[in-house]
Amino acid sequence: QVRMVESGGGSVQAGGSLRLSCAASGYISRGSCMGWFRQAPGKEREWVASMIGSSTYYADSVKGRFTLSRDNANNMPSLQMNALKPEDAAMYYCAAGQLVSCSDSSTYPYWGQGTQVTVSS
Repeated sequence: QVRMVESGGGSVQAGGSLRLSCAASGYISRGSCMGWFRQAPGKEREWVASMIGSSTYYADSVKGRFTLSRDNANNMPSLQMNALKPEDAAMYYCAAGQLVSCSDSSTYPYWGQGTQVTVSS
């Protein structure tokens, strides 16, 4: 059994920064995909970034602004979000699983409950 809990969300002005963390309990393989996704009201969930091993991948919409970094005490990476835009506002979710594609949300077995990010103009 795996439980994941996101934290670090909040309300910021455009151009501001937030760091999201994901605390995980239970067994998560070191070879798992570790991903971040987001979902805005009325929109489908979209992939933001993911890490497997030491390799990181980013959606084009956040590349250059968001950065994944591994917590030494936690196998799940934190998501540093800089230069936030109003279109970044969403519920952000961390996820983990052994997958063939780390950007595919449909097969991730483990999900957190989300942390809200609001960006004002």
